[in-house]
Amino acid sequence: MKICRASVAVLSLLVAFSAPTLAEVLLVDSIQSAPAVNTPHNGNSMSQVRAQFGDPLTEVPAVGDPPISRWDYDGFSVFFEHDLALHSVVHQTASK
Repeated sequence: MKICRASVAVLSLLVAFSAPTLAEVLLVDSIQSAPAVNTPHNGNSMSQVRAQFGDPLTEVPAVGDPPISRWDYDGFSVFFEHDLALHSVVHQTASK
């Protein structure tokens, strides 16, 4: 019985220490394979985004509370809360 408990403890430790390492490798591979796209920085105002990237292809009006709006550009979208950029999302291209 003691051997079973010891085996379970050793296996648990192996799994616990190997899982984070695997996750780091996958994350690094994913980041390195992603294409570099210039997008607005979080916290930029709408006027700063428009000055740097021009007029968006589409402007989706604000919804919700707080109001969240979206501007779509060729290759990425920018999400705003009130007048400030919250997040930029790069559009995924179709695989061949």
